[in-house]
Amino acid sequence: MNGNRRTKKMLWRWRNNPLRRHGDIVEAWVVLAIWVVVAVGGSVVGLLTAHSASEVFTRQRLERRPVHAVLLTDVPRKPTGSWTTIDKISTRVRWTAPEGSVHTDKALVNTGLKAGSRVPVWTDERGQVVTEPPSPSEAAVEAGLLATGAVLAFAGLALGVGGLARWKIERQRIEQWDREWELVGPQWGHKTG
Repeated sequence: MNGNRRTKKMLWRWRNNPLRRHGDIVEAWVVLAIWVVVAVGGSVVGLLTAHSASEVFTRQRLERRPVHAVLLTDVPRKPTGSWTTIDKISTRVRWTAPEGSVHTDKALVNTGLKAGSRVPVWTDERGQVVTEPPSPSEAAVEAGLLATGAVLAFAGLALGVGGLARWKIERQRIEQWDREWELVGPQWGHKTG
């Protein structure tokens, strides 16, 4: 019984009621449309974003290759007693590509290594230093986070547009109320004297 009363209360704008205004019906449809757009559109945006991110990460794993490089300079240790969490520093490295050409560039390497140490460096198909591609589990987490962010952004946009539409409807109601009050208000006034 309580659920039925609650449903009637939620759907009051669609019920036949002499106090129901045209703006109430329009607002009810706007609210319904907003929720449908958020639910359906958000799902589509989230799935597309997750799928696209997953494809990018898979392509990165296929295109990037690790090579063994040699440090050209010493890499200082992490400063003791500092509050920093830096465990990698950019420094110059040299490596030989599979076709035999020698490359020198900067790459992120662990701290505390000496010149001449061998370190892994990731390169793309052009031989440029790139970051290590995410593992499949890291890629899944990152794709999920990107999808969540896209869904939240889409929902925020939809709710913002819906809120703007509801604000416009409310302004029209207030203007209509003002016009009606100008007609009826003087009839209610008494002048004593």
